Amino acid sequence: MHSMKKRQRRATATALLFILPFFVLFTIFTVYPIVQGVWVSLNKWSMMGRQKYVGLENFEKLFSDSKFWAALQHTCIFVVFCAPLIVVISLILALLANRQVKYKKFLRVSYYLPGVLSVSVASFISMYTFAPYRGLINGILKYFKIVTTANEPLWFQSTGMAWVVIIVMTIWWTCGFPMLLYLAALQDISREVMEAAAVDGASSSQQLFYITLPLLKPQIFLVTLLQIIACFKVFGQIRLITGGGPASTTRPLIQYIYEQAFDKNKLGYAAAMSYVLFAILVVCTLVQLRLKKGDDDR
Repeated sequence: MHSMKKRQRRATATALLFILPFFVLFTIFTVYPIVQGVWVSLNKWSMMGRQKYVGLENFEKLFSDSKFWAALQHTCIFVVFCAPLIVVISLILALLANRQVKYKKFLRVSYYLPGVLSVSVASFISMYTFAPYRGLINGILKYFKIVTTANEPLWFQSTGMAWVVIIVMTIWWTCGFPMLLYLAALQDISREVMEAAAVDGASSSQQLFYITLPLLKPQIFLVTLLQIIACFKVFGQIRLITGGGPASTTRPLIQYIYEQAFDKNKLGYAAAMSYVLFAILVVCTLVQLRLKKGDDDR
């Protein structure tokens, strides 16, 4: 009995030693910044450090800051349009890549390839693709005589067109990873189940809607959750493609936080806005988890 307890203590100590490096790094690079960020949000803070304690003043300032609410609205617009499209399009790409055809490896590589690009490379490709007069899209439109040089679209000078460029670029750039998640789940579906359904007379569309999609519910939920969080954190591509323009009509919340922190030297106010965004993400996550739990209980 004594030797057994000794072995258990030794195993516990060994496990703690393996966990310790991660725990230390997690505390230094995750826990401490979160705690420090809360403290910064309660102070008037600049690049030179803490100036004075202001309590909840930074959070109260949010309610009267029209630029904050405009940036939050722009972010919500991006989430509402972009996240569902990524969920659906990546599922369609996975279904296409899962077909038993000779070129399926080429399809999988081509669908995933844009995802290996950095945000700067993907953004510059999009900028040149949609550039007026010399861009690929306008060149194609002029080749098929859909538009002329006199009336070709100026993609970055209209709010609606700028959003189209940003959303199309984001979908093209980010669909690869959720496509892989769907594809892995599709390959776990037994072929015998599909063959049995076909023998029973189920059409391809019936197999998709009554077998494949129900079995993909966990992956659809995961992809939806990840994409909503990612879309709320949009920053890089908008900063590089439009700079938040025209006239700040595409500026997302992260960019406004960045400008307040590093352009206007208001780190305390920027930290307060960051925690408001964090609270929004927590609420969205909890709502989705609640909906999933309710669906699982049925």
